[in-house]
Amino acid sequence: MLSLVPVLALVGAAGAVDNGLARTPQMGWNTWNRFGCNIAEDLILSSANALVRTGLRDLGYKYVLMDDCWQADRREEGTGKPVAHPKRFPNGIKHVSNKVHDLNLKLGIYSSAGVKTCAGRFGSLDYERIDAKTYAEWGIDYLKYDNCYNQGRSGTPLISFQRYANMSRALGESGRAILYSMCNWGEDGPWNWASEIANSWRMSGDIKDSFTGYDDRCPCTDMLDCKLAGYHCSVTRILDFAAPLLQKGGPGRWNDLDMLEVGNGGMTFDEYVTHFTMWAFVKSPLILGNDLSSMSRETMEIITNKAIIAISQDPSGNGASRSWKRPVKDGDAQLWTTWLSNGTLAFAVVNTSPHRIQIDMRFSEIFKNAKNATARISSYQLYDLWAQKTEQPPAWSSISSQFPSFVSSLDASNSTIKTVLARSTNWGKDIGVHNCALQDVIVPPHGVKIYLAVSAGVNEWSSECAQRESAIRVVGEPVGVEPPFVPGSVLGGYQMALIFFGVVGLLLLPAVRARLFSQHRVQLRSRPPKGDFYYA
Repeated sequence: MLSLVPVLALVGAAGAVDNGLARTPQMGWNTWNRFGCNIAEDLILSSANALVRTGLRDLGYKYVLMDDCWQADRREEGTGKPVAHPKRFPNGIKHVSNKVHDLNLKLGIYSSAGVKTCAGRFGSLDYERIDAKTYAEWGIDYLKYDNCYNQGRSGTPLISFQRYANMSRALGESGRAILYSMCNWGEDGPWNWASEIANSWRMSGDIKDSFTGYDDRCPCTDMLDCKLAGYHCSVTRILDFAAPLLQKGGPGRWNDLDMLEVGNGGMTFDEYVTHFTMWAFVKSPLILGNDLSSMSRETMEIITNKAIIAISQDPSGNGASRSWKRPVKDGDAQLWTTWLSNGTLAFAVVNTSPHRIQIDMRFSEIFKNAKNATARISSYQLYDLWAQKTEQPPAWSSISSQFPSFVSSLDASNSTIKTVLARSTNWGKDIGVHNCALQDVIVPPHGVKIYLAVSAGVNEWSSECAQRESAIRVVGEPVGVEPPFVPGSVLGGYQMALIFFGVVGLLLLPAVRARLFSQHRVQLRSRPPKGDFYYA
């Protein structure tokens, strides 16, 4: 990759994003995943009304985004201005904008940094100023800017930066604050330069409504070394792509993992829960892509989980990190953590395996990167943020009466988990104070468990706590267990304990010994522990 010095030298000329928008990841709805090119004025306005009727607007879903195919066959003759399709939008885009704004929502539009859009309509390459000016006149609040038909103006960070900076500059000069959502599929490493010109940037190929698995249309294994981002990328593949990039985002500038597929029918309930949870957890924009007119109760349960939304909209904008990814049968288990603005920590365990797994989580591991050393030896009040998902009332019947103050706090982009917990009992299940570890966490196939940890004070390191740290119960055959390592010694405490109890078994309890060694096979290794997994 070429040096970024020439790119950064152009930042001043392009103008860094200072439009005050997307201080938390943007939320809304987009036409493409469900409707493709089959869009029209009636669909946009009925979907806008659905956001209001279901209470989704009041949860923060405020952008109504028209994707590709809103355009006429060609630009306005003589002026070169963009024109809406006369049959699909007979009253024009300004009319749609006014109707959407009357609902206290915002309207978004789509174009491409190429001579054509991905569906073959006219693009905005070399028409940036006239398009941005027209969008502002129409009252547009959001631009999704794609990467098709770019005339070969890509291949290095500098070339891509210049092409996308042209639209950034034009939007800045339009006289209207317009959220700028870059969609160049991670080409030329936008996480290294797009934060200076855009409010968000796509960092991978297009999503597919599937949870896991390889598709040769999404060929890359690492976005840091990817020549063809492709499309049909699964949820877990995009998470893998995003993991090393998440510290690049922040308030006003976000990694975009693509639109949500929740409710489109290609995944199970647990898979959609994981999809929505992790997009919120890593601070990706939350852009719905389903049919808002026919949502199931299960879909509403997922997209209205207020605690998950509050993590997404936490004003700190702290990036999430993946602490580890461990192989299990037919998949892997992953630990993710993120610090929130009030000093609490959220952590999530993702299971990409088609098998149910059980895991004992150690606080010394979860909090190993905490700035405060005592965090690793504290007791924690834990909240399971999905435990009550089947008990929550539908959002449209409860949101206005139960959570008006929370609605206001989300609109003001200052919600915190502490506020959430104080205002409702529906933020998941209080599972009590835990010392040293959270035992026996069951994660369903392709599922997620997510917790909020609130400090309950420093825990004295008693022998019981030390034993709980080192003697994790094993059920079934462990996968990926790595015993602890004591620096300066060949065998750590875990190994010594195994040897000790093995000797006791050999000498005193032959029957127990035989049963133990026939059921449990543990391989000794000389590396630190990172989690214990077993199938339930």
